[in-house]
Amino acid sequence: MLLTVTMPLDERMRSAIAALLHATGESQVDLAAALGVSQAQVSRRQSGAAAWSLADCDVVAAHYGIDVLELLAGPTRATESLPAARRRAVSRIATRRRGAAVQDGGAR
Repeated sequence: MLLTVTMPLDERMRSAIAALLHATGESQVDLAAALGVSQAQVSRRQSGAAAWSLADCDVVAAHYGIDVLELLAGPTRATESLPAARRRAVSRIATRRRGAAVQDGGAR
């Protein structure tokens, strides 16, 4: 029998938001501005001291350009759904460098 361990929804939400912040290079201050709340309020939600509301989920998903169901699915699905234009610039530069190194036989 295969045992599937799932993360509780509140923990999945916090993990997905942390992953999106990391993937985009944004800070809690940036997310707070999108939500119209203070950074302290985002911090409380991320620590579990306060809960993310369904309205927050909608705003966060729209802010990152992903479907709310992808956000609620957890960090992997949320970051995989993130549009390329929203990803942190450093990631795009590293990807281009790796591609160029492969094209010229790794001479870089």
